[in-house]
Amino acid sequence: MTQPVSLPSHADILDAAKRLEGHAVRTPLLRNDQLDARTGARIFVKAECLQRTGSFKFRGAFNRISRLDDAEKERGILAYSSGNHAQGVAAAARINGTTAKILMPADAPRSKVEGVVFWGGEVVTYDRGTESREKIGQAIAAAEGRVLVPPYEDPFVIAGQGTAGLEAAQQLRARGESPDIVVCCAGGGGLIAGVGLAMRDAFPGVEIWAAEPEGFDDHRRSLASGKRETNERLTGSICDAIITPTPGVMTWALNASQLTGGAAISDDNALDAVATAWRHLKIVVEPGGAAALAAVLSHKLDIADKTVCVLATGGNVDPAVFQQALQRV
Repeated sequence: MTQPVSLPSHADILDAAKRLEGHAVRTPLLRNDQLDARTGARIFVKAECLQRTGSFKFRGAFNRISRLDDAEKERGILAYSSGNHAQGVAAAARINGTTAKILMPADAPRSKVEGVVFWGGEVVTYDRGTESREKIGQAIAAAEGRVLVPPYEDPFVIAGQGTAGLEAAQQLRARGESPDIVVCCAGGGGLIAGVGLAMRDAFPGVEIWAAEPEGFDDHRRSLASGKRETNERLTGSICDAIITPTPGVMTWALNASQLTGGAAISDDNALDAVATAWRHLKIVVEPGGAAALAAVLSHKLDIADKTVCVLATGGNVDPAVFQQALQRV
């Protein structure tokens, strides 16, 4: 299969949208008066927690896997993920007639492991605190001949994730709205890179802000230093979905120029956002998927009197964590 040698463009996102038609859910853009009153802004929430497999990750996984030729499908897929990419890959693999082996951290939420198994994926665990998923994944892929589908360092994956931003831009325009700020969580940076491409094309002057857990705010620090920074720890946040060591090489090539800045949120901020999303938007969001909403609700950004688009990116939360969040209501 021929892969592009350059970074994805807005045209690649449009192409991905055509490929995803009939497979991905066109998720709603939600508004709530109480959120507006609490923040002093006009808040629009793109509910990607309602996407197929419960997160935006299905978009990028399907866009990548649907392009495999028959020989590659025969070899199967290898992916590494804390859970959301894993489920997206497993589902996309089954839909496209191939198999998936997924490398997941031993402490991944049970709901995410069960999701992979439901779609027929084979789970292999590792210790995220002491082992490198990239090295293990590359070794398995080489030994078994499987096609590696990374969670963000792939132009087709980035373009697929960008369709969430493309949809949000279309939905905003249909309402006659023009956002001042877009807030999106950032792990490896694939989603926010694609969303940035889509939103900047639709609204050239819009600000794009990354939301990350405290202690794992590598994008925020990288933007300040002008180079890719690395987190000191690999574990230690309730936002498991967006814990990565450092921004991706490919994603950083886009995000370094597209992002306005970053905001670091605490676990308490994340749990408060999970509870708020349930109470006022009637959606279930996991802590990492609620990071952008958390940044807005905890006043990490200056959004007074502005129109803000927030991405709620995943809803695969374990019952115990969800209960912990709801106790805050």
